[in-house]
Amino acid sequence: MDKCELELETMISDLKLETLFMPRTEKKQVITSADINRPALQIAGYFNHFDSSRIQIFGMVEHDYLVEMDHDTRCRNIDRFFSYGFPCLIVTRGLSLPDDVMKLARKHGVPVLRTEKHTSAFTSRIIYYMNAKLGPQITQHGVLVEVYGEGILLLGESGVGKSETAIELIKRGHQLVADDAVIIKRVTSTRLIGTAPELIRYFIELRGIGIINVRRIFGVGAVLEQADIDMVVNIENWDVTKTYDRLGIDTQYTDILGVRLPSITVPVKPGRNLAVILEVAAMNNRQRRMGYNAAEELNKKILDDMESRQQ
Repeated sequence: MDKCELELETMISDLKLETLFMPRTEKKQVITSADINRPALQIAGYFNHFDSSRIQIFGMVEHDYLVEMDHDTRCRNIDRFFSYGFPCLIVTRGLSLPDDVMKLARKHGVPVLRTEKHTSAFTSRIIYYMNAKLGPQITQHGVLVEVYGEGILLLGESGVGKSETAIELIKRGHQLVADDAVIIKRVTSTRLIGTAPELIRYFIELRGIGIINVRRIFGVGAVLEQADIDMVVNIENWDVTKTYDRLGIDTQYTDILGVRLPSITVPVKPGRNLAVILEVAAMNNRQRRMGYNAAEELNKKILDDMESRQQ
């Protein structure tokens, strides 16, 4: 699993945060944990199980509690709080911190940031943002395309035809996300997004031709920077000794980063149009997600017909 880091300056820019204090350092400050914390217990002086790798957020409750606390207790608890050296403190609702709190932040070199957003709205925003930036991720050999709004991850051995299939899909109006290497990131417990490494984004390797730039040849509408991954398609050479699923009643799954994705195996042999097959697979996957399964409907009709004949 790849290790992720997020530069503090990048987060400040993306979330449009105001900087109240930023320590002077030549070393870039990075965030490594996607989790956040509202340190109500720490303000009160309880530090057991305190995770100093998390971003800390002060809302109205924390702010008012600090203001009402007597000066000596506040300084003692906040001094210990900042001594843990967490990545930053973010104050919501445009609130201002007491001068002694800001003085202690400077003493320990902890960045203090501010947003005008309400605490609940900002918390939801930053949780999603941090998961997208720092969620668990892996790099998978394969191709990611979006077909009719469905993100399809093509897996298979080198030379089986993944890139050629992607080109045919692009010609049919669909979009490429990544070829050869796909960075897969889990942003929620049920959602994966995929993108291409920056170095090879928009490029495809076609054996016999070489490297092509999809955006240059087919236009900006032929590519996406990232897409949700909705299903996995395993492409393999046709094996006459193997039995392939012909009905599709039972859904098969592939586990990636703890997320179960519906998957199918498509055997390759001369005369099969993989692009058309994947278009149908994308539409069928969307129907299944909406609760309709053609194989189950046909099976029910057959059983009902058998039952009626026996009566």
